[in-house]
Amino acid sequence: MTFTVEELSIPSSIDAADAADFAQSIAVRNEVEALGYGTHDLAPEPVELLPAFHDPASPRRLFGVRVDGALVARAYFEINVGPEVPVAWATVEVLPAHRGRGIGTALAEHVEALAHDREKLYVYVVSPDGPGDRLVPPTGYGSVPLANPEVRFLLHRGFSLEQVERASRLALPLEAAGLSSAVAAASAVSGDDYRLHRWIRRTPERWLDDMALLFTRMSTDAPSAGLEEPEDPWTPTRVSESEDREEASPREMITVAVEHVPSGRLVGYSSLSVPQQTERAVMQDDTLVLREHRGHRLGMLLKVANLANLAELRPGHPSVITFNAEENRHMLSVNEAVGFSAIGYEGAWMKRMP
Repeated sequence: MTFTVEELSIPSSIDAADAADFAQSIAVRNEVEALGYGTHDLAPEPVELLPAFHDPASPRRLFGVRVDGALVARAYFEINVGPEVPVAWATVEVLPAHRGRGIGTALAEHVEALAHDREKLYVYVVSPDGPGDRLVPPTGYGSVPLANPEVRFLLHRGFSLEQVERASRLALPLEAAGLSSAVAAASAVSGDDYRLHRWIRRTPERWLDDMALLFTRMSTDAPSAGLEEPEDPWTPTRVSESEDREEASPREMITVAVEHVPSGRLVGYSSLSVPQQTERAVMQDDTLVLREHRGHRLGMLLKVANLANLAELRPGHPSVITFNAEENRHMLSVNEAVGFSAIGYEGAWMKRMP
């Protein structure tokens, strides 16, 4: 069969005349992820993802393949703007009925060609459980089934498995008394030197500088195994502009941050991305405590305090979904103590470019 890889337009809004291809590409993405994780809990709406495609600090390009006029596969390619960013990120997704025909290979070759001036290309791919031998990353934590088609495909193309991430689900609602007790217990350990703050959507102006630092440190302090993720520098202006773009999304970001009282600076935060529809799952966004302030149960405090915020401010959602590196035993222990359980795994893969 013959097919063509075409670049898809990124619409200015989800109501624009050229938005149909973008919406169809998200439908392909969601179907592939649902097959990998066994749930549609991770399926965002196109309007929720569109703002990220307009981030000038992280330009993205979108490609697709049609069969009989219908979009059956998509790929995206992403870079970070900067003179010393040696990596790119990409994803290739093909609907199951159209695999084995060279469509995935054509899309992979296309995005790899775009990364010709980069040192490394990263991809994150869900791997359903399967029988037989396992492939273990250099971290020694987690594994993926060696016989899985996506694993064989990536190995054939010269990618190496660098890390395994766990997707976990927390069933809601939590028992209110137990949640309050967990917040009190974590607060007792952290002590009077730390104080919580919370907000919905926009960061209060007084905290823009601190959140810019925390977002920057999120790119370097989170476990990244052999990927060596580059620093992604944020400024207060970038934080505000990002929140401007997110105004177009119906999702709300509920954030709790912790202040180190003696210094008056924020040293950690945790955010939940909440859809409008109460029947849909909430996504756990970033959770970070600066390395120099770890050891005070601040990770647990942030996590349970924001779950309490969710129950108070936006009740009724069935679950929260989160992702963690398998070697991040501290945060996994926090999540497990709260009640999260694993629903699936994805591999973080790297290819060194010629």
